[in-house]
Amino acid sequence: MSQSDKAAAVPSSRLARLARLGSLASGVAGGMLAEGVRQWSRGNRPSVGDLLLTPGNAQRVADQLSRLRGAAMKVGQLLSMDAGDLMPPELAAILARLRADAQAMPMSQLVPVLEAAWGAGWDRHFERFSFTPLAAASIGQVHAAQLKSGERLAIKVQYPGVRQSIASDVDNVATLLRVSGLLPRTLDFAPLLEEAKRQLHDEADYLKEAAYLEAYRGRLADHGDFALPTVHRALTTPDILAMSFMDGLPIESLAAAPQDERDRVLGLLFELLFREIFEFRCVQTDPNFANYRYDEASGRLVLLDFGATRHFSAGCIEAYSRLLRAGQCGDLESLSAAAIEIGYFQADIAPDHQRQVLDIFQTACEPLRHEGPYDFGSSTLARRIRDVGLRLGRDRNFWHTPPVDALFLHRKIGGLYLLAARLKARVDIRAIFLRHVVPPTVPPGEGNA
Repeated sequence: MSQSDKAAAVPSSRLARLARLGSLASGVAGGMLAEGVRQWSRGNRPSVGDLLLTPGNAQRVADQLSRLRGAAMKVGQLLSMDAGDLMPPELAAILARLRADAQAMPMSQLVPVLEAAWGAGWDRHFERFSFTPLAAASIGQVHAAQLKSGERLAIKVQYPGVRQSIASDVDNVATLLRVSGLLPRTLDFAPLLEEAKRQLHDEADYLKEAAYLEAYRGRLADHGDFALPTVHRALTTPDILAMSFMDGLPIESLAAAPQDERDRVLGLLFELLFREIFEFRCVQTDPNFANYRYDEASGRLVLLDFGATRHFSAGCIEAYSRLLRAGQCGDLESLSAAAIEIGYFQADIAPDHQRQVLDIFQTACEPLRHEGPYDFGSSTLARRIRDVGLRLGRDRNFWHTPPVDALFLHRKIGGLYLLAARLKARVDIRAIFLRHVVPPTVPPGEGNA
């Protein structure tokens, strides 16, 4: 199905968006009631989870959030388990479809957005402007265009009402998850919701994304293996990001490339990740495969979409350095101390829960301990991390609000692990890590005299 076939107007007013979520809650409740009647008539005694998680209800939730787009859809994407987050499998089953299921807004809604940003007669700038989007995501959609000068552009247009609806969308989706029983009432995830609002406001500010894009262009200017778009400042506004058009193949197409090339490309991405963490202290945290393209002619990796870029404090990076070093060395005592410092769990955590969390860290750090290239294609790493996470996710006595910085880093690292597994890449992660990791801080008085 093409993007144009899936076009649907974005509800832009708060009332319209609330009505969508209200009808969603009613539809889910109705679906639960109908399924309950069916199950009881067959002599079964289903749990609330069984009643809630019917295929029909999963379809209702995914369809309505994808029609809302914006923060409502983004919250669903952020809660997806695919990057290894410790969310319950029930929630993942409902939200998994949202990663690639955004619907484009129709031309009748797109044109007023362009007129509001560029004024009447906006099309005077262009030789051609394609109204059929190349891609549609949670916050905006991308169009191809060509200026009168012949320059090709990619124009990212934000859906109307997204910025204004962030706070209410996040709160409404959180309420929906609460009343549905998918999240326990004892779980205090208010800090996570507030941070989600802040992050989404950043992502909805295209001037800020343009600044991040230009910053990354500067940092990688001397790195011939990467290519990044150039911002077209005259046409860029808080709601529209105009960039040079970058040709390239989907990164997944490298599955058919020679092994050496797959290894090289994933090596570049892991090298960039450790530079982001330890050198830039600034990470593009969205692991979506669509953010990478491959230029077959030059062999360069095209980097796109810097809306989810996030700064990390020096203290946070130092703590993660200790955590990763401990995981790389297999030092469980130091690993536990670093995990407590970051906030993964409290010092009085139940021993069984502590062991399971440390098991996840130990498993995730396996590539850091491996001598030589780590074979992601033959590894069961992703499945093992998922299995431990599912065990914790089912134990509601464990649930607590995870560190927000940790969630964003997990998304990025988990996304690269998944991409490496998809392309069956072999990468010497340990060597790359040791080249970039921050040296341990020596306490005062313990260094060389």
